[in-house]
Amino acid sequence: MGTLLGILSDSHSEIERTRHAIELLQHAGATEFIHCGDMEIEQVLDLFAGLPAHVTFGNCDPFGVLGRYAASIDLDAQHPSGELHVDGRRVAFTHGDNARLLSRILADCPDFLLHGHTHERRDDMVQGVRVINPGALHRAHPYTVALLEPATGALRWLEVT
Repeated sequence: MGTLLGILSDSHSEIERTRHAIELLQHAGATEFIHCGDMEIEQVLDLFAGLPAHVTFGNCDPFGVLGRYAASIDLDAQHPSGELHVDGRRVAFTHGDNARLLSRILADCPDFLLHGHTHERRDDMVQGVRVINPGALHRAHPYTVALLEPATGALRWLEVT
């Protein structure tokens, strides 16, 4: 089995729900984490300290403050978008609130584009790129995160209660 990415988005200060989501993803086998933005507060970033995690920031995040804080706890923050190479696949991620940026990423043809912002789960092919939104941990029903194995493309949503 290859790398399993635990994908989260739109925590919006929901510390305990985000903690539970991370634990749920770990229990399901996640080996790395990506948060697609809208964390809002440092305490959400603290939950990823010491984990192999990557974050980007959303339209509700105070980028300067959270960017500096992420650096201070050695968290990989890539903004406004990031990219990982995982098991021979290119995985791009962004928050999803910037249509021009989404178009540029799609034109670059990564294997996967992960985003949040809409608070709705998504798994679509767009211009040959698999676009995935894990759902949200705030203002969503149900609250969800996703588990992706880039090597095989296997995707699973997990409900966070």
